[in-house]
Amino acid sequence: MSETIFTKIIQGDIPSRKAFENERIYAFHDIQPAAPVHVLIVPKKPIPSLNDIADEDLAVIGEIHRVAVQLAEELGIAESGYRVINNCGRDGGQTVPHLHFHLLGGGKLGALTGASDSHA
Repeated sequence: MSETIFTKIIQGDIPSRKAFENERIYAFHDIQPAAPVHVLIVPKKPIPSLNDIADEDLAVIGEIHRVAVQLAEELGIAESGYRVINNCGRDGGQTVPHLHFHLLGGGKLGALTGASDSHA
């Protein structure tokens, strides 16, 4: 897989406003948020899409969801509600070929708010 904008952000080549980081996951605030809270949660391993998850990736996918809950609590949106979105493939709105999840909240979310990757 070729290097993506997310790979460059994870490596620190492109600056980001980090929300979370450990050995396997990097999360950062979207520079063009689709909601008052919009964080992208990305595995450091460059998995192209949800379709490309291998058995050895299942643990990190579960961990990403735990991180989403943790960030929702830390960012004050857990009680009011939030959305976690993954866009898969061109017709699904995925524009960056690196698996990632959008954490959106901080206000009433309309139908499919933030569903496009154009904000990455």
